Amino acid sequence: MSPPILWYFADPMCSWCWGFSPAIETLRDQYRDRLKIALVLGGLRPGETTPMTASGREDILHHWRQVHERTGQPFRFDNALPDGFVYDTEPASRAVVTVGGTDPALIFPLFKTIQNAFYAEGRDVTQAGVLADLAAELGADKDAFLQAFDSDAARARTQAHFRQARQAGVRGFPALILQQDTQLHSVSNGCLPLDTVRAAIDSYLQPAV
Repeated sequence: MSPPILWYFADPMCSWCWGFSPAIETLRDQYRDRLKIALVLGGLRPGETTPMTASGREDILHHWRQVHERTGQPFRFDNALPDGFVYDTEPASRAVVTVGGTDPALIFPLFKTIQNAFYAEGRDVTQAGVLADLAAELGADKDAFLQAFDSDAARARTQAHFRQARQAGVRGFPALILQQDTQLHSVSNGCLPLDTVRAAIDSYLQPAV
C-alpha cells in the first residue's frame, strides 16, 4: 500500500490561504511521518490582464480584513493593490513550480515567502524580478531561476497544476484532499480551524476495525 498523500490546493495570492498558512505548517510538521503533503497550485486568477477597479479593490480588501480578524495573519493595508495593479496569480504560482523543478524542498518555503511578501510587505509578486529575489533569499540561483521561470516547460507545468485542481473538483482555496491508494477523501474546504482539519485527517487515517 502506498503512503497516503494529503493534497493541498492553494494559491500564493489567495488571502484565505495566507490565513491558513500557520495551520498547514503545523500539519506538515505533525504528520510528516504518517503521510506526504503535496502542494497543488490551484490558479485563483491566472492570466488576468485587466487592472483592478476601485470597487474590485475594495471587495478584495474586505476579504483581507476578514482574514486578518479571524486568523491574526499580518497584512499591509497602506497602499495595498495600487492603481493599475493587475491581479494575475499565474506568475506567483509559476515561481513555486519553477523552484520545485530544481529543489523540491523549497516548494513550501517559497510559497510561504511569496505570501508574506504580498500580504505583509506589500510587494508586487506578479513581477518576475521580485519573485526571483524571493527565490534567491531561500538559496536559489537567481539567474537560473529566471531562465527556468520564463520557459515554456514551467508554463506548461503550471497549467498542469491548474488542471489537476479543476479535475479534483476544487472550486475554492484552501482545500485539502486525502488520497489513500485510489480513494480520495475531502478533508476540508476553506480556512477551517486547525483542530477541525486535524480531526478529519485522523478519522481517515484510523486503521479499519
